[in-house]
Amino acid sequence: MTDPDYEHQIREAYPELEHIEDDDLREKVVEAWRLGLERGGWKHVEDVPYAWNIHEVTNVEHVRGVTKIALESAEIQREFHGADPDVDVIVAACLLHDVGKCYEYVDFVDAETLVDPDRETYATEVIPHSISGYALAHEVGCPLEVQRAIPHFLGEVPTRTLEAELVKSANSASSNAITQSAMGITLKEWVEKYSQTQE
Repeated sequence: MTDPDYEHQIREAYPELEHIEDDDLREKVVEAWRLGLERGGWKHVEDVPYAWNIHEVTNVEHVRGVTKIALESAEIQREFHGADPDVDVIVAACLLHDVGKCYEYVDFVDAETLVDPDRETYATEVIPHSISGYALAHEVGCPLEVQRAIPHFLGEVPTRTLEAELVKSANSASSNAITQSAMGITLKEWVEKYSQTQE
């Protein structure tokens, strides 16, 4: 099999990249995804599931949903409250908030979706995806504002920016919709039910 054309896959999967005005930042987001997919050994970006036990929804669908929700919320904050959230930061952080699933979910998919995961260094569930996503954003040189908006799960970042709050709340909104439609439970119930099985 030839090497997957990750860059093409990423640009096709995430048209929201075009909302990032800074060309350099846009390329860093693509590079972070490329590294995650390559090290995780994925054949295609669409093969990464939303959750280790919810495969009916792809991570791409979730990430795109989070990005759209956050952009709408930012517009409402501008219109109703006079706030000025940074769109480039929001979009980049939304697109990267779950890139770490490329590492974390390798053991939870069929072998045919994978090429050659780097299990010794990267492809493991040991580090939560929001932390490995932060590490990927840091590695490719994303600005600190983007990096600090990526950890989103259990309060890994004590001081949050407006942009980070938008990412976190958009993620919760999307995740609640997914767990409700896929399993009939809230995100909180999903975490309570399955967090012990992941420890």
